[in-house]
Amino acid sequence: MQDKKFKITVPQIIFMILTVAVMVTIFILSAENAEESSKTSGSMTKVAVKIIDKDYSKRSLYRQREIWNTASFIVRKLAHFTIYTALGFCASMTAGKRKLISLKSLFVIVFGFLYAFSDELHQTMSEGRSCEFRDMMIDTSGAALGMMLSLIVMCIVCHFINRHKKESLRT
Repeated sequence: MQDKKFKITVPQIIFMILTVAVMVTIFILSAENAEESSKTSGSMTKVAVKIIDKDYSKRSLYRQREIWNTASFIVRKLAHFTIYTALGFCASMTAGKRKLISLKSLFVIVFGFLYAFSDELHQTMSEGRSCEFRDMMIDTSGAALGMMLSLIVMCIVCHFINRHKKESLRT
């Protein structure tokens, strides 16, 4: 019986560094108080409002506030989902090649959930911020999507590597 040696590859090291970079980014964003956080998402909300309603400035103040609040909510939740998709992707690439249903895949999702949980707790230490279960679930869903995307990327890369090997054997 052969022992499988644990070997970390250069791409895994790179993705480990990227995973830490995404975690640090999340930590910094979570440390913002409510006012700073609103400013951070406000510029993206402006873009979203322009896309959602070309006649925004012609609307009543009540309707503008309604549109702004909806766009702000969507931007904030998409930001959660997107940054955790990046975290899930990087963490999954660090875990390396595997099947979708595996302990490593489960670990990536649990890692995403645990970091989301700690992130929400961290936010409670910032003025005006709170811990929301909904955000933890959005974050975990993003991490799961990132993991699935990484598996697709790994399959595509393996396919091209195997095809290249077959072609080089023929010549």
